[in-house]
Amino acid sequence: MAVARKDEAPRPAMTPPRIIILGCGNPSRGDDALGPLLIERVGHWIRLHPDRPVAAVEDFQFQVEHSLDLEGRDLALFVDAAASGPEPYALARIQPLADTSFTSHAISPQAVLHAFSALGQGESPPSFVLAVRGYSFELGEELSPEGRNNLESAWILLEQLLERPTLEGWERHCAASAHGFLQGLDQGVQGLQES
Repeated sequence: MAVARKDEAPRPAMTPPRIIILGCGNPSRGDDALGPLLIERVGHWIRLHPDRPVAAVEDFQFQVEHSLDLEGRDLALFVDAAASGPEPYALARIQPLADTSFTSHAISPQAVLHAFSALGQGESPPSFVLAVRGYSFELGEELSPEGRNNLESAWILLEQLLERPTLEGWERHCAASAHGFLQGLDQGVQGLQES
């Protein structure tokens, strides 16, 4: 069973957006470690900015229980490695969706949002996915050189999102990469249908 790790800064007197960053991946599977490595950096950022209401959660996969982490949040970001899609990453806004991944085990970020509402928690916070392009996912492999480069690029973006945490700002960052991300998703679905 995967153990989730949470780092959270206390809520300050002023009211900046309350942010949750959820990252998943397996550090023992090469570039699948991209999500956990970014969450590790977010945890360090939180310790350097104790006045910011940011929480970070790391797990091997997104699960229905992560919907509870969305409670009381103003913005949410799901971080994971992507086996296909644009380089170095794609950032896109997502909506709740009861998809076929909605099981008792791993589910999509969209299904996590759907579970939040289905559990009677109300409307989910504005949410985004950061898909960092990975290349090698074999058990026992280390991060690939290309994956490491994409990690650095994704961290620059993530740090900007944390420094300027507004819905409008996050959406502006999405504008350039959303098209490439959706194209990558379409290609991935097409590939699954052909196999």
